[in-house]
Amino acid sequence: MTKQSPAKPLVLVAAAALVRSDGRLLLAQRPKGKAMAGLWEFPGGKGEAGESPQRALARELKEELGVVVAEADMDAFSFASHAYEKFHLLMPVFLIPQGGGEGQAVDGQQVAWLSAGEIRSYPAPEADLPLFEQFIDWSKAGHA
Repeated sequence: MTKQSPAKPLVLVAAAALVRSDGRLLLAQRPKGKAMAGLWEFPGGKGEAGESPQRALARELKEELGVVVAEADMDAFSFASHAYEKFHLLMPVFLIPQGGGEGQAVDGQQVAWLSAGEIRSYPAPEADLPLFEQFIDWSKAGHA
C-alpha cells in the first residue's frame, strides 16, 4: 500500500491571459512582501465566498490593473493544477482580448506586455510555466 501525503489546502485562483491585438500578453510581477515576490505571472487572484472564477477575475483585474472586463468576454484557455509545498493551486486561465488596451499597475506591481518570444526570459511561478508554453503554442498557431 502506498503511503499518501497529507492533504494540502486547495487554493482556487482565476487568472487572465490578456492579449492585445498585436499578440502581446500582459504579465504582472508579484510585489515585494508577497509569496513568490519578483516572479512574473498571469494577473488574477482568489475569489471571495460565492464568487464564480469569472466574477472574481473581473473584480481582481479592475482592482489590480484598472482593466474592466465583462464575464462574457472571457474564454476558457487552460488551467493549472500544481502542488506547492503548503497548498495545492487550481487555476483556471481565461483568454481575454484587449484590443490595444493597456493595463496599469494599481497595486504597485510591475506589468509588461510581452511577445510570445519574450515570455520565457521572465522568471515565473512553477504553475505558470506550462501555461506560458501553451500560450506560445497558441500564438504560433496564428491565434494572436
